[in-house]
Amino acid sequence: MSDRQPDLPNRQIPFSEAFKQFIAQGWAPYPAGRPQPLPAAEPARQRRARISARFPGERLVIGAGGLKTRSNDTDFRFRPHSAFAHLTGLGTDREPDAVLVLEPTDSGHQATLYFKPRAPRDAAEFYADTRFGELWVGRRPSLEEMSALSGVACASIDDLGDQLRKDADTTPLRVMPVDLDLTIAEIIAEIRPAAEQHAASDAELAEVLSELRMVKDSFELDELSEACRQTADSFAAVVAELPEAVRRGRGERWVEGIFGLHARHAGNAVGYDTIAASGDHACTLHWIRNDGDLRDGDLILIDAGVELDSLYTADVTRTLPINGRFTDAQRKVYDAVYAAQQAGIAAAQPGAKFSDVHKAAVTVIAEHLYAWGLLPVTPEESLTDEGGQHRRWMVHGTSHHLGLDVHDCAQARREVYREGTLEPGMVITVEPGLYFNRDDELLPEELRGIGVRIEDDIAITATGNMNLSAGLPSTSTEVESWMASVWASSAPPGAGDQS
Repeated sequence: MSDRQPDLPNRQIPFSEAFKQFIAQGWAPYPAGRPQPLPAAEPARQRRARISARFPGERLVIGAGGLKTRSNDTDFRFRPHSAFAHLTGLGTDREPDAVLVLEPTDSGHQATLYFKPRAPRDAAEFYADTRFGELWVGRRPSLEEMSALSGVACASIDDLGDQLRKDADTTPLRVMPVDLDLTIAEIIAEIRPAAEQHAASDAELAEVLSELRMVKDSFELDELSEACRQTADSFAAVVAELPEAVRRGRGERWVEGIFGLHARHAGNAVGYDTIAASGDHACTLHWIRNDGDLRDGDLILIDAGVELDSLYTADVTRTLPINGRFTDAQRKVYDAVYAAQQAGIAAAQPGAKFSDVHKAAVTVIAEHLYAWGLLPVTPEESLTDEGGQHRRWMVHGTSHHLGLDVHDCAQARREVYREGTLEPGMVITVEPGLYFNRDDELLPEELRGIGVRIEDDIAITATGNMNLSAGLPSTSTEVESWMASVWASSAPPGAGDQS
């Protein structure tokens, strides 16, 4: 039998020799066939070719990252680093501590995926390793199976050290900044002991990998469209449960749970912590405590997205009247935000600046605030760099890139992101808002405690744009009609009978 003996947790009962002999016997053979390639395998191959062309003659190391301890001997659910997922096509749960190496050749690079394949059933890992053992976490792929899935040559992670040491003195090395297995990190430190001398080249690799994701290929656009479709279905499920959320108390948690249930069933999970912010909580931009009640007459701001098994996520916000009808004051704020969002979407055109979307949206915001007598200066003054008074009620930006990360391409250079030009294939959010805190004494009483944000996911096309999340209604009247139709269709048979 294998001599690998995983460290046992203190609470685990030691294994007898009789058990070790017995556990290795009587297992059906593993399936002989090979799995079909993942849908992302071919797009990932094309992306690797683009990175290869950018760094000829250099060895590139891109890690998936490792498991993170949640508490004591339990880990958070694993999600690979987005750059690794992008270049391998691997998604949900794949593959802790794996490393993709692009080895330079005369004609480009040879890709090899180093990971921990499953152990044979006569190895202690099979029954005793709580992180990788088959009896603990399920059947892991073999080298051959992983190669079939990903379309990448595969090798054991145990072989990576020798590969990294090979020609280390003559082959430039770039390492994607991500948590690596301690042993691998130590080998890299051994190869290039003055780590600070390599920080710039590593950061450049991260930068390029981030910018590679800015323009989505057809596979990515299809995944983001599906993520938005599933997100719309999940929002409808939440609306159906709003009366129950009101009844139970702590309704924000009920909303979060219903959305999470549907996201987990339809895909991998939520793409980020759901914001379920009722009443004044909607004025806290990243409200994820979600411990408040839902009250008849209040609004609830729900910012949520389904992340598919491929790890592409939607990012959608709707602000809904909990009882299905906006008050006059709520509608006034909502319609202003909607007008701002439509201006932002109209500005999201190929060839426009990324910043044009924000400028268009906040111009409408400032004009409404001025018309309502809230701005102490004109909209034009507020919109200058020296002004900014409107930001008291909308402090955040209007857009960000979307993809594998909810805030995608975050390591891209400022000149190609914030100061960059929109191109066909880019996907951005458009999400203006107005947040009127209940403690803000500059506001009339009727507006205090109202927070509204409307967010959609917009794909830039050759001729304009496409709203990927248009399956969810967004005008105030459409929202009211939609909520009424959801409640009507979810009512049990005979609920409306008066016999």
